Amino acid sequence: MKRIAVIVILALLAAGGWWWFHNEARQPISSAASQVDAAALKDPALIAKGEYLAIAGDCVSCHTAQGGDRYAGGRVLPTPFGNIPSPNITPDHDTGLGNWSFEDFWQALHAGKGRHGEFLYPVFSYTSFTKVSRDDALAMFAYLQSLAPVHARSQQPSLEFPYSVRSSLKAWRALYFHEGEFQHDPSKSDAWNRGAYLVQGLGHCNECHAPRDSLGGQEGKASLAGGQIPAQNWYAPDLSTQANGGLAGWSEQDIVDLLKTGQSERGAAFGPMADVVVQSTQHLHDDDLRAIATYLQSLPARPANAPEALQIDTRAIMAQGAKVYGERCADCHGKDGNGVAGIYPPLNGNSSVNEPTGINAMRVILLGGFAPVTQGNPRPYSMPPFAQQLSDADVAAVVTYIRRSWSNTASVVLERDVVKYRHTPID
Repeated sequence: MKRIAVIVILALLAAGGWWWFHNEARQPISSAASQVDAAALKDPALIAKGEYLAIAGDCVSCHTAQGGDRYAGGRVLPTPFGNIPSPNITPDHDTGLGNWSFEDFWQALHAGKGRHGEFLYPVFSYTSFTKVSRDDALAMFAYLQSLAPVHARSQQPSLEFPYSVRSSLKAWRALYFHEGEFQHDPSKSDAWNRGAYLVQGLGHCNECHAPRDSLGGQEGKASLAGGQIPAQNWYAPDLSTQANGGLAGWSEQDIVDLLKTGQSERGAAFGPMADVVVQSTQHLHDDDLRAIATYLQSLPARPANAPEALQIDTRAIMAQGAKVYGERCADCHGKDGNGVAGIYPPLNGNSSVNEPTGINAMRVILLGGFAPVTQGNPRPYSMPPFAQQLSDADVAAVVTYIRRSWSNTASVVLERDVVKYRHTPID
């Protein structure tokens, strides 16, 4: 029973940043607070700053339904515990944030609490947003209040008991939530501190790129060490560029190129990360992208993985995989797995190929790989889906071959693993 009570607060910590809070408050705030906020929130410079910060936080991705008005909510994230719809955060007085004060907004962002002190579900990434400075939060609120109001009533979450018991979030918060703004480290450079602030706070990268335990909390202090995104069936890779890291050997320019264009010499963005690039990182200033790269390059080396103790003879699997690779993959990705720079991503040393589960490679082969369309790469090459051409055995074989060829030494993928993801939607 204790485990059930604590599990309530899971309520859907889902990926690579696509999270929101549910707004139940409708009561007006005091007129004095409204007047104070209204006087400060009209500054065009403050609004422009807030727009940039909202882009850095990728707020629009979660708070916009497909084909809907921007920031008007309605996007639904399916999870093992039920569905969570995003709320309307335009300044509509009946259905959005029109009656919110800045203090209400700050309490949600910084403390994970609603207008009346109710705990917000941690699908809204306040575990990261708590690091955002008060000045930046004010700018973001000014921008949201400057939007055209859209009348779009938020749906209720469809969580089954006991996940619908909001008060049980108190236990989860005690275990996993550490409230507090980002603290500048005087021993580090300004670029490092800016990058850390963006990655840890507004960018909320750790919400996807970290392992989670059975209660949905981040395991230990494994910052950006990679993890499977709950309910989305993608694996967000480790982001360390040091030895045994997911981005081992990546340069600053490689990271900047990926975030700016969706493509670099070392790999391409796809799945949830492609949407992040389209909606957020491609619009960031180059100085901020380089600051992010500076911070990621400071992440520590990772422990070497122990060699896999194989329980099966892989020779037949590798032979079949080599045959499929030669027929279907080598023309683009090369016999050596090194791809074509700026066009076809390399598979040799690719973090998404070598991630622990094999999910990413299986899904891309089955459903295709679609790099984002960006200003810096307006006509990216895409990979066609092979679900109709390849059997489960073929997919397992070619993924295993790719993961165990050239410099790659990842684990074997079996036919039963492929079955799980054949009919999983692309996002």
